[in-house]
Amino acid sequence: MEKKRIAGQKSTEYIKDGMILGLGTGSTAYYMIKEVGAMVQGGMNLKAVATSKSTENLAKEFKIPLVPIDKVDRIDLAIDGVDEIDKEFNAIKGGGGALFREKIVDSLAKEVIWIMDDSKLVDRIGKFPLPVEILPYGYKHVIRKLESYSLNPVIRIQDDKFFITDNGNYIVDLYIGNPININEFYSKVNVITGVLETGLFINTCNRIIVGTDTGVKVIENTLGD
Repeated sequence: MEKKRIAGQKSTEYIKDGMILGLGTGSTAYYMIKEVGAMVQGGMNLKAVATSKSTENLAKEFKIPLVPIDKVDRIDLAIDGVDEIDKEFNAIKGGGGALFREKIVDSLAKEVIWIMDDSKLVDRIGKFPLPVEILPYGYKHVIRKLESYSLNPVIRIQDDKFFITDNGNYIVDLYIGNPININEFYSKVNVITGVLETGLFINTCNRIIVGTDTGVKVIENTLGD
């Protein structure tokens, strides 16, 4: 947890007074959110959009002012965790089930920072299961379609029940293995009726902050320059 903590805390150095923040979801984001709360209590003027109900509850606990996403015209900075990321900044996210809202927040943000421990850095993404959010209606047909593409779909179970996202949908985890053929994946999966969004994030972040045994490493994404 020390690596996650130092990465989360380091990310808050990029926060400026008056910003509207996108607050991510997960164990690493927890440390960032806790630090943001301390900054607010210290007098910094900040507002935030939460990417999940669990993050919303944390923000309330740490007294961070929240605004609904449809009430903002901008997000200045989004900070979130990641499950896997490669050297081209292609990533898998959604282990916590918040991928749909995380992707919307990231798409609206002027700047995106992902925080992690060094175990999340990989040569090729795909070892971590790739989450896909699907509608409950007709879900078996979506799963059959995913099976026909040999994507090894497994519907996510929590407490012996189907995991339900904050949007009221199901998550199917795809055990693809690496490397993922990204273009082929998009051409097949994104067009399936009933698929709402996938946890594949392509070159989305501006930088990553990585907690290691020897401290924090900041890696800038220069691929879009």
